[in-house]
Amino acid sequence: MTDNFDPRQHRFPECRYFEDLAVGERFYIPSRTLTEAHFVAFQTLSGDNHPIHYDVEYCRERGHPGLLAHGFQILCFTAAGASNFALGIGDALIAFTEQSSKFLKRVYPGDTLYPMLAITELTPQRSTGVVTLAATVHNQKGELVLSGEQKILLRKRSSALSDAR
Repeated sequence: MTDNFDPRQHRFPECRYFEDLAVGERFYIPSRTLTEAHFVAFQTLSGDNHPIHYDVEYCRERGHPGLLAHGFQILCFTAAGASNFALGIGDALIAFTEQSSKFLKRVYPGDTLYPMLAITELTPQRSTGVVTLAATVHNQKGELVLSGEQKILLRKRSSALSDAR
């Protein structure tokens, strides 16, 4: 069985190009419950040393029940690479070109987040296309804690075929 193994064939699903996508498609990102370890890791990575993110007593003095998540920490959970969107587009990906977001509700350790991406617009270009994705994150109470938009530049199938020639 392994005599014919070709590692180039060990891939995810067949690549979807710009033309294969449709407005309204949704791409789920696995949910996760935030722990204080997530806060420490993000603080280390970001260098953000504001006590609102790592000093519980500081937070309580300001009316928070616990540490307050950094907005960018929540934004990270919307990474397209964490969703099945990235698996589907594979080699059609050219670039992640734009991102915007609004931080709508506070997030604390113990909150469970449910991120999702949904295609809201497809803008064709000559040999490429821009996919606009709505990024949302809800908490365990069903509250929208983050909304935003991402733009991804993809190859069209016709340009991929001509590149292969």
